[in-house]
Amino acid sequence: MKDVHKIFSEFKKEFPGIHEKHAALGEEVHEKGGPLPEETRWLIKIAISAACNHMRALETHIRKAAAAGVAEDEIKHALLLLIPTAGFPAFMKSYAVLKSVK
Repeated sequence: MKDVHKIFSEFKKEFPGIHEKHAALGEEVHEKGGPLPEETRWLIKIAISAACNHMRALETHIRKAAAAGVAEDEIKHALLLLIPTAGFPAFMKSYAVLKSVK
């Protein structure tokens, strides 16, 4: 997948060794960390990114989830779950990110 955010490309160029290790850890946890199906893992990452207000990560996770076959309605449901837990403003901010992803 092409880098969505220019700053991430710059990070990779300036710190290639750190990026390599970070990417390897992410892949290890995502692929081999447990029994959850891929679609579920992406929905969890979406919810965590949204609840933590990590909007750049949220955008990336939405794109990767869609590429893995997660339906937009499933992503919306994961975001709606923010309302009673993280609050309506967190949902609205995250919903705006979803709507901006083409």
